[in-house]
Amino acid sequence: MEILAAAEALRVPAAVDLTAIVIGALTGGLLAAREGFAVSGVLLLAVSGGLGGGLIRDVLLAQGPPVALTNPAYLPTVAITAMVTFYFSGWLSRLTGLLVVLDAVTLGFFTVIGAQKAQLVGLPSASVIFVGVVTAVGGAVIRDVLLAQRADIVEPGPYNAVAALIGATALTVLAGPLDLPPLVVAAVVITLVSGLRILSVWRGWEAPVAVDLPERMRSRLGRRRRERRAGSALFRRRG
Repeated sequence: MEILAAAEALRVPAAVDLTAIVIGALTGGLLAAREGFAVSGVLLLAVSGGLGGGLIRDVLLAQGPPVALTNPAYLPTVAITAMVTFYFSGWLSRLTGLLVVLDAVTLGFFTVIGAQKAQLVGLPSASVIFVGVVTAVGGAVIRDVLLAQRADIVEPGPYNAVAALIGATALTVLAGPLDLPPLVVAAVVITLVSGLRILSVWRGWEAPVAVDLPERMRSRLGRRRRERRAGSALFRRRG
């Protein structure tokens, strides 16, 4: 009974799940249309954008066949979305600002969906965070592999995986030590992830890149020595 109650509490409303899938499929389909792909390519990228992250999540959780295959609404929804992008790609491409917002909201939804499903099967916090991030960005990784390009999430640029990582971490804290209701946790995390993504695009924030700390420290020490020597020389000339 307790497991069933937990499952019911963590279950994402079907309308919310489908909305996230539609937006993800729309993003993938538009990218395929922009690249001049055939209808099969548009459909393939729509599937990867809408269902890719969830497929990876369900394989990792090993809880039976992926929901994308067992839910009768998912694949038809993605197919319809792909057809809309195929025939109206020019008009939809003009809605750039709206698509950025929708993409950010989708990132938040998928982070919550993945992390909460990982919580439901009893995974530890680190695994919950990992599954949440994979669900959020997995579709984009599959998309980039199909496009034969370096995955967007590893390139410097606006927060994507970073926003999902922060959001999934916040979810484990809010749902764990603070024990807030699942819907409140979901609302807070979706707002956090979406806000970080939108702000990073708007303000030009970029995910941090690798830093050589020893080299940076040596550079700072060398600069300080040069500044001291220059100050000493100036003092001696004045004296």
